Amino acid sequence: MSRELTPSQTVGPYFGVSMTPEELTRLVPEGTPDAVVLTGVVTDGEGKPVPEGMIEIWQADREGSYDRAPQGEGEAFTGFGRCHTDDDGLYRFLTLKPGPVPASRGGMQAPHVNMAIFGAGLVKPLRTRVYFSDETEANRTDPVLALVDESRRHLLVADVDGSVASLDIRLQGDGETPFFEL
Repeated sequence: MSRELTPSQTVGPYFGVSMTPEELTRLVPEGTPDAVVLTGVVTDGEGKPVPEGMIEIWQADREGSYDRAPQGEGEAFTGFGRCHTDDDGLYRFLTLKPGPVPASRGGMQAPHVNMAIFGAGLVKPLRTRVYFSDETEANRTDPVLALVDESRRHLLVADVDGSVASLDIRLQGDGETPFFEL
């Protein structure tokens, strides 16, 4: 009986082959009023770009609802997106800025986008959130963001410049993005 090599339990060198080539980078159609580009670069512990990673996002709509109903005439919001990082580690989504959502113990959570990062060598996806720099007061009172050490919270806050929100993701090392266990 011959023995064949099989991939290990990490996502390993077969990661790119197993993923669908279809990218779901547009959560709203081009030209949607108030659309936001969510972008950034994924880097490893040495600060080098991570090519062939995959980013998934899911989020509420403008009103803070996870109901996937259309947001207006001619507009279809999916609430879910997926894209691969390019050779420079860049990811990019066209989406809406979400509204605040209710917190499990009362109050409200700040507008945020949930994110999962997949890649070679990761046994499980890394899960984090993207908050927005123009939501200072909501961020200050967000119950999930409050769980992160105050000195590291800025690592979850995207810089907002007009219709672009930018957040780089560092997988490990100095400036590592805070990740959540779910």
